[in-house]
Amino acid sequence: MNVNLKEVFQPKFFGLFKKGKYNSSKFTSDLIAGIIVGIIALPLAIAFGIASGVTPQQGLITAIVAGFLISFFGGSDFLIGGPTGAFIVIVAGIVGQYGMQGLIIATIMAGVFLILMGVFKMGVIFKFIPYPIVVGFTSGIALTIFSTQMKDFFGLPLDLEVPAGFIPQWICYFQNLGSINWVELAMSIVCLVICFSWGKVTKKVPGSLIALIVGTLASVLLSKFAGIEFSTIGSKFPELANGLPMPKPVAPEFDYETVKGLVSPAFTIAILCAIESLLAAMVADGATGKRHHANTELIGQGVANIITPLFGGIPATGALARTMASINNGGKSPVTGIIHAVVLLLIYLFLMPYAVYIPLSCLAAILVQVAYNMSEWRTFKYLLRGDKSDVAVLLITFFLTVIVDLTVAIEVGVVLAIVLFVRRVMQTSNISVLDGHHLAATEDDEVASMENTDMLDIPDGVEVYEIDGPFFFGLASRFEELEQMKKPGTKVRIIRMRKVPFIDSTGINNLRNLCERTHKRGVTVILSGVTEKVHQSLVKFGVDQEIGSDCIFPHIVPALEKAKELVK
Repeated sequence: MNVNLKEVFQPKFFGLFKKGKYNSSKFTSDLIAGIIVGIIALPLAIAFGIASGVTPQQGLITAIVAGFLISFFGGSDFLIGGPTGAFIVIVAGIVGQYGMQGLIIATIMAGVFLILMGVFKMGVIFKFIPYPIVVGFTSGIALTIFSTQMKDFFGLPLDLEVPAGFIPQWICYFQNLGSINWVELAMSIVCLVICFSWGKVTKKVPGSLIALIVGTLASVLLSKFAGIEFSTIGSKFPELANGLPMPKPVAPEFDYETVKGLVSPAFTIAILCAIESLLAAMVADGATGKRHHANTELIGQGVANIITPLFGGIPATGALARTMASINNGGKSPVTGIIHAVVLLLIYLFLMPYAVYIPLSCLAAILVQVAYNMSEWRTFKYLLRGDKSDVAVLLITFFLTVIVDLTVAIEVGVVLAIVLFVRRVMQTSNISVLDGHHLAATEDDEVASMENTDMLDIPDGVEVYEIDGPFFFGLASRFEELEQMKKPGTKVRIIRMRKVPFIDSTGINNLRNLCERTHKRGVTVILSGVTEKVHQSLVKFGVDQEIGSDCIFPHIVPALEKAKELVK
């Protein structure tokens, strides 16, 4: 397969300054939007880092490094990159089983997978993933995030070991109801109310940031003047009390067994990254009228996920909420994403020592809002009205994500997507018997419907079957049924292929087997309406010689003439 890198890798940022497309007015818009989006990303990056089982600075490092690289190398004018809620479950699982070294290796492997997807032009494939599967994933992830935050939301003891599974988690919560810290719960509820209601005051400043500020100030003041202590980032990560160290590049230690065990999680990260980033890019296109380059975006995401973990970061992808915030605040180009990363870097350098005072209950409330926004419960409810197969796919993906494992859900979801695609294509392909004794002397259906169209007689002893749609492996069972439909006295079977756009190797094999069995029964097969593309496939596999080149015709008229000669 020939790959033209210039065709698949066209970063939007690289072409931004050509022919005077970029000016000071656009930069001013990007600067304002970038500052706002950077502030919006701050509480989310910290919360996603802690929820993923790593440190808050690792979440922030991810937003800085990946946010810059995704905007610099990406294929969208508007996509803002960073850590997202979709990765919380899979990252926490990898860290729990393989540690940080395992997460670094898995993220790098995922980056390689993403680059390969982009290089081999697989970006368009993700547009064909059925919507019920996407909703099942996102709703399942949302419920899982909600479940993981209940420990901090209810102020349960820091040293309480909460199991990983959804059902064991809730068993643990119910068993520890007596340990609820009502003051922490009150903090969670207040912060949650702020998150949801602040939008009525203004949409320029996110409610999550206001909740973070209010929660932190309340924690400090209540601790100082009332002696009420809260579980904070500092109590969970006491090493941060001396300030945040500058990230240093780390070299992962690869070994065969670890890499083999991480193939499946890495594939899950890559698929999640591709789905979320390309969906966000498509939404951004719809809001702005621009068009993203899917394969370039995959390559850009891959580069970001290879480099970011080397600085201690976690998996990253395009974030829809931050992308729409950029658009709504006037963002015009990838420069917005780069400025957002610079803003976060400045916060990391000068303000992060104060992060130790942030209450965990406040971060839990922010993530509960994130889970609610991710849940798409209205869409989920709407899809339950669909046909049984779509509902089944939705529920299977949802429950596998919540109860079993996100990796299993992704793998099953991909298989379901393939099965559904094949099923849909099979519904467009059919083999039918042309009843009656006459055929229109044309291959054009519109012309055939006219009253003055010449009609051709079907001689006795001749049967005509028509294939409508692609001739591929999905028609194998129909061919077996077709064989059983032979009428007594049939000497010639014409297979009309005017509506067959292509034939694959399995279709060729089925056709060959049909012809062999038909010949053994003393019936001759004639192909009519064979297009040039289909004929080339027949020649390539030598089927034209087996059937006989004198029995393959581009039109029905000579095919019927040949049939008349054979039945005499």
